[in-house]
Amino acid sequence: MSSDLQWLLLRNNNAFIVKRLPEGPILSKEPGNLTNIHSFKYSGLANEKAIAVTDTESGIQLVARKKGAAPTAVRPAFATTTIRPRSGGRRAVGVTAKLAKRGYRPDLRAAALARVSALLEAKKEKKATPPKKVRGKKAKTFFG
Repeated sequence: MSSDLQWLLLRNNNAFIVKRLPEGPILSKEPGNLTNIHSFKYSGLANEKAIAVTDTESGIQLVARKKGAAPTAVRPAFATTTIRPRSGGRRAVGVTAKLAKRGYRPDLRAAALARVSALLEAKKEKKATPPKKVRGKKAKTFFG
């Protein structure tokens, strides 16, 4: 089945559509959708070449469909790359850019990099806030 036909069947009725406001944007929670916008370009279900970026305990996982995979194959049709947290943010962004750039889906490169960067930022440990310095009259009475 072609991607266009799949989109025509999925665009109005599927379980992943999120309509919060009647006049607002239509969003999507489907796997493989990098921006969560309900459109053919970003759809992880209708496109044969979708890039999925997910956060796992072992690191950031990139899933892409193999080039010569059979349409009926499910598990062997996907190539999975896991980027360990210790490898660093630059490597994670570089691997993602390389995957999207090499003729796979160069139009999704910016969205994939934004998703990976957001996941890396969320994984960072927050720094402890330094104690507040006492200023003005309170400082004079304190050091007095």
